[in-house]
Amino acid sequence: MPFPWWENLPRDFAARPEPFALSRRQARAVRATAGFDVLLRTGGACLVGGAALPVGYRPKELARALEDIELYLPMALGRDPKAFFRDPLPGVRVRAEKADWYPRFEPDDGVCETLRFDSPFMPVNPRLHTRYLRHARNRVAHARYWRHHDGPRPTLVAIHGFSADLYLLNEWFFALPWFYRMGCDVMLFTLPFHGERQPSRSPFSGYGYFAGGPSWINEAVAQSVMDFRIFVDWLQRSRGVATIGVMGVSLGGFTAAILAAIEPRLKFAIPNVPVVSLSDLVLEWEPIGTFVRAALRLARRDIVDARRMLAVSNPLTYEAALPSDRLMIVGGVGDRLAPPKHSRLLWEHWGRCAIHWFPGSHLLHLDRGGYLEETAKFLRRIGFLSPSG
Repeated sequence: MPFPWWENLPRDFAARPEPFALSRRQARAVRATAGFDVLLRTGGACLVGGAALPVGYRPKELARALEDIELYLPMALGRDPKAFFRDPLPGVRVRAEKADWYPRFEPDDGVCETLRFDSPFMPVNPRLHTRYLRHARNRVAHARYWRHHDGPRPTLVAIHGFSADLYLLNEWFFALPWFYRMGCDVMLFTLPFHGERQPSRSPFSGYGYFAGGPSWINEAVAQSVMDFRIFVDWLQRSRGVATIGVMGVSLGGFTAAILAAIEPRLKFAIPNVPVVSLSDLVLEWEPIGTFVRAALRLARRDIVDARRMLAVSNPLTYEAALPSDRLMIVGGVGDRLAPPKHSRLLWEHWGRCAIHWFPGSHLLHLDRGGYLEETAKFLRRIGFLSPSG
């Protein structure tokens, strides 16, 4: 797509279907799983909208976000990710302790550690400094790390989805014990405002990521990237890990896609059911979509302006720092929370890299075993896993 993508992406992108040639059996499975996604999307939209819209999306706050375009848009137009995503300070001290409980997986030939550090992140937008840094719990980064005793080993870092940070859930979803037994170490990275990072009065995990408005989202993405890169620094410097890759689901997939543009030290990036344009996505999440359309009309703006507000933190804005043969996308044909057109858009942007479609939805991943096998083949092909792993 010609740059700038926010102007060239069709204005009705949110309303466009993504056609697939399916057998009758596949079509039935897609309809069933898509229906579940729609029900969940509506409930989630009511929950998120009711909690977040009154805080960060009032007319006054939206007016400020529109003014912030003058700060963020030149960085996006320059297409240099380092203009917005600042390099982390060297030598950040990471505290590693043996985990005092194991949700599910305790390796016989290794150890599970809890990792923490005080995040040095400072918002790029000076208007948000005081408000953003007020959340003390979010200023401590967290991860769970499973490593072999005879390491260092290649390390796979997984990033959870929105409001889905539970270790037990993600151990299963990412099949981390399976990958660990194939020879690599594994880590689960906690996104800002999730899990132990959520403010004490947060109504649900992840609320603080979106509740502060569009400019706030830009800064939360920037902090996600900086904190992740500090863990990469620590793995290389303190643990001697030479090979690190990332996979993420949903919001974690979005984060993995951004990291692919910023962190060339990564061996691979695999977004799973990623969202790409948050501005377009919310138009499909009713009743939030109705509110956003009304707010844009009142401000005499349109979807292009909404995209501009978030362009600086969008993976479509930047070229990938990794070659196409080290990128892979996993998409759900029946996904209605992050519809498959988002995966397709990222696939086109990444030069039609490897992609695997499964016949399920955002949450119901039918044929999950099939795409895990495809993922393992991909990791063997690029040399992350050994051929016998």
